[in-house]
Amino acid sequence: MLSSACSEKEKEKGQLHKVFEPSFDAKAVFTFEFLMQKLDYIHYNPVKGKWNLIDDFANYLHSSAGFYEFERIHPHVDIIDYRTYWY
Repeated sequence: MLSSACSEKEKEKGQLHKVFEPSFDAKAVFTFEFLMQKLDYIHYNPVKGKWNLIDDFANYLHSSAGFYEFERIHPHVDIIDYRTYWY
């Protein structure tokens, strides 16, 4: 049943199973407050609830939180500071 949910294109790429329905909930950012709300959600998600992947959200390797909190350059990704568009 799980393998039958994969499209032919996904099977060609090597995907064997599909557990969740595909979804994407895009939201336009019109205010600085909304941008900060979404950044906070993304940055604090790895340290909350069931995830609890690290103690300090700014030290999570796969996050831009260190960049936004301490202006730390990310070792693997160039980060564009979209907050500057609102200043």
